[in-house]
Amino acid sequence: MILTDLYAPRAERMKASEIRELLKLLDKPGMISFAGGIPDPALFPAREFRHATRRALDGDAAQSSLQYAASEGLPALRGWIAEHMRSLGVPAAAENILITSGSQQALDYIGKLFIGAGDAVALGFPTYLGALGAFNAYEPRYVRLDPAGNRPAERMREEAKGAAIKLAYVTPDFANPTGETLSKAARLALLAQAAEVGAAIIEDAAYQALRFEGENIPPILALEAAQSGTLETCRTLYCGSFSKTLAPGLRIGWVCAAKSVIDKLVLLKQAGDLHAATLNQAIVAEVADAVFDTHVPRLRAAYGARLNAMLGALERYMPEGVRWTTPEGGMFVWLTLPGEFDATGLLGRALEHDVAFVPGAAFFPDGSGRNTLRLNFSKPDEEMIEVGIRRLAGLVGEGPRQSQQS
Repeated sequence: MILTDLYAPRAERMKASEIRELLKLLDKPGMISFAGGIPDPALFPAREFRHATRRALDGDAAQSSLQYAASEGLPALRGWIAEHMRSLGVPAAAENILITSGSQQALDYIGKLFIGAGDAVALGFPTYLGALGAFNAYEPRYVRLDPAGNRPAERMREEAKGAAIKLAYVTPDFANPTGETLSKAARLALLAQAAEVGAAIIEDAAYQALRFEGENIPPILALEAAQSGTLETCRTLYCGSFSKTLAPGLRIGWVCAAKSVIDKLVLLKQAGDLHAATLNQAIVAEVADAVFDTHVPRLRAAYGARLNAMLGALERYMPEGVRWTTPEGGMFVWLTLPGEFDATGLLGRALEHDVAFVPGAAFFPDGSGRNTLRLNFSKPDEEMIEVGIRRLAGLVGEGPRQSQQS
């Protein structure tokens, strides 16, 4: 018997993440990586984590930190997050919060809860490839969403070919991969459009705290709650994470939504892994309470300087015909090369010169966008950014190789 013959049909839709595969190459000495969306480990609040870990394992505290916990999450952490959400304009209580093992798990659980085989999911072209990975197993049809809410709902229905549009997925702040941000008007338009097609909204807010310039814009969930007067009738599910602000390795994220939705997601959590790691939750709760409000500005200053370094280097070195986004925060810049380029082929050449990035086609559900690529600026320092962009621009200036055109 060959076990692969027993796989469910959905297994065909499970694809390796190009980013996770690329990360295996990045230990090479001298490699300048613009690939993964990786925080700079030098900026982790390691001292605070050490102290919080000791306290979580000290005396009677260890008995609870090492024990099973409620599937919803530790009360202290849910309470801190609820207060944080209220500071963003979302009238949340602890009962509106589910702790997940990173926001990636939240996307998986939401997909499992809402998507039936053949249902439609509306999202941007390009979009976060981790969302595609989470949703693919539930066999949806993808339809094109204009994140600014300008695409007529009728066009989306036509593309869905009769399928119910269950979810509209969007990263409104400093989107992965483009770095773009939705205006308040665009968020309101998206809310109206989702209501018209009857879809729930997934607001992926992984980068929301990393604004370097410009005015803060209320989350979609805050805008909807202001319209309806209560969280309990909102169609928006807000997915947050500590991975980009405190540390990704502890894998602590959350969903904020109507209690009726949280109650269903809790059942999925119980069936999946019972609860997020108790020790990790206890540690994050203490560190967030102690330093979140002072640590995040430090990240903004450091990453903002690196973004400026990258934008400056792109302006100096990239040849004519190359376009890029100018984010106000986050971790990514999106490049569009002249149409004859294939960024996957360019990556092969770039790796030979110790520069890595993510080809853009991975972010398109239909595999298009082959002349695009994503650059991360949070991990490399400013000197590395200067050198890496100069090398990459030199390769672009050589033009597409014949193998890329064939």
